[in-house]
Amino acid sequence: MKAAHLILWCSIVAMGCAIAACGGAVRPYSATNGLPPIASDATGTTTNPIKHVVIVIQENRSFDNLFATYPGADGTKVGAVAAMPPSIAQSCSPPITQPTTIPLQESHLAGGVDLDHIYNGYKTELDGGKMDGFDLVGQSADGSGPPACTLAYQYVNPAEIKPYWDIAQQYVLADHTFQTQGSSSFTAHQDLIAGGTQITATHAVIDNPTWYPWGCDAPAKVVTAIIKRYTHQVYRYAGPFPCFEYPTLRDLLDAKGVSWKFYAVKVNKPPHGLGPGIWSAFDAIKAVRYSSEWGTNVTRSNLDFFTDIKSRRLPAVSWITPDASDSDHPAEQSDTGPSWVASIVNAVGKSPYWKSTAVVILWDDWGGFYDHAPPPKPYNWQGGPGFRVPMLIVSAYVKPHVDHTMYQFGSVLRLIEKIWGLGSLGNNDQQSQSIGNAFDIKMPARKFRPIESKYPLQFFLHKRPSGLIPDTE
Repeated sequence: MKAAHLILWCSIVAMGCAIAACGGAVRPYSATNGLPPIASDATGTTTNPIKHVVIVIQENRSFDNLFATYPGADGTKVGAVAAMPPSIAQSCSPPITQPTTIPLQESHLAGGVDLDHIYNGYKTELDGGKMDGFDLVGQSADGSGPPACTLAYQYVNPAEIKPYWDIAQQYVLADHTFQTQGSSSFTAHQDLIAGGTQITATHAVIDNPTWYPWGCDAPAKVVTAIIKRYTHQVYRYAGPFPCFEYPTLRDLLDAKGVSWKFYAVKVNKPPHGLGPGIWSAFDAIKAVRYSSEWGTNVTRSNLDFFTDIKSRRLPAVSWITPDASDSDHPAEQSDTGPSWVASIVNAVGKSPYWKSTAVVILWDDWGGFYDHAPPPKPYNWQGGPGFRVPMLIVSAYVKPHVDHTMYQFGSVLRLIEKIWGLGSLGNNDQQSQSIGNAFDIKMPARKFRPIESKYPLQFFLHKRPSGLIPDTE
C-alpha cells in the first residue's frame, strides 16, 4: 500500500463531517440537482455515415510530451519554471531560484517518472494560468516526495512514437483538447462516460478513491475526495463510496436502443487483489455493475474488440482500455503503446467497418508532464478544464490536418449524442464543442492505408496479459 493511501479510518469518519458543513449529505446526482438534460431532437437511427465510434483511452501524457515538435501544431520545446522557495531550491541541480524558461529534454517513451497529477498538483502547475509550477510539485503521482525540479520538462523522441505521428499526418491531430477536470485517471475515465463527476448540486468527485478497485467492488471503507462548487475547496476523505448513481452515456444509448460495449482488461496482481478484477469506468456505476450489462457490455479482455470486428459484432459505441504494458503510462518499461493503438486502427481500417467508423484516440490525463497551453476560461466548477492532452481522430471522412478547435472530453460524448440524437447528459458534454467539426461527411470515403508499427497485432493477441492495473493514480 502506498504511503499516500495509508489513512486512519477514524480520521475518515471525522473528515466525513466536512461535507455536512459545506453543503449537506451526498445524494445521487440527477437532473433536479444539476444541469438539466436537454431534450432529444431525433430518433436512435442515424443518416450520418459514421455509425460506429471507438474511443481508445491511453494513459498519462500531455500534448507537449508527445507532440512538442509536430509541424503545424501548437507545441513548444521550452517551458516556464517558477522560482522555488529557498528551503527547497537547492534540492535541484542547478538550483531554481528565479522564474525562467528551460529547454524541454528529449526522453524515451519507456521508463520515466510518474509525476504529481492530482488536483492540488494541477493547481500548483497551473499557477493561475501561467503554467510555470511544474517544478514545484512532488516527484510521485500523489504529490509526495522531493520536488520534481525539471523532470516534467521533457518530450518523447518522435521516432519512438512514430505510429502516433503517422496517424496524425494521415488523419486529424486535435491540438487544443483539454481534460474535463484537472485530476487523475479515475475521474478522467468517469468524464469519458459521464461528462463529469457531479454527485450533488454543489459537489463533484475529484482525484481517486482511497483504495482499489475503483468502483462498486471496493472494500466497504473506501471513500472518495470531493470538490465544492464556488469555492473549489477539496475535501480529501469526505466523498461517498465510489459506486455512483449519476447518469452516463450508457443511459442515453440504452434509451435509444443504441449498442455499446466497454472493452476492459482483467487485473489480478497487487495492488488490486480484490473484487472481480475488471478495470472499467463502469465498475463505479451502480446501474451497470449490478445489472446484466456488467456481463454483456463490459468485457473481461480488450482483445474481444478484435474478435468482434472479425465476427461483425462491433457495437455502435465502444471504449477500449489497454493492458498496463501497452498504456504509455510513465514508469512502465515498455514501448508497445503506439503499436497497440496502431493495431486497433488497422483492425478497423482493414475491415468492412472502415467506411462507417470513427476512431478517437486520447490520453486520459497529463501525467504530470509539462504543457505550455493554459486551459480555457471560465474554469468549470468540477475542477477544470484540466491540462491539454493529445487527441487523434481517424475516419474515412476526415482530411489530414491539425485541428485547433477547443475541445474537452465532453466533445467526444457530444459527437455521439449528435450522431444518434440522444439528447444530452446535461453535464460538461452540454457545454463542449462536438468533435464533429473535424469531419467532412460529404466527402468521398477515403481509402485506408495501414499504419506501420514495431509490433504487429499478433504480438498482442499472443502475449501474456500483465494482470496489472493500467493506472493506479
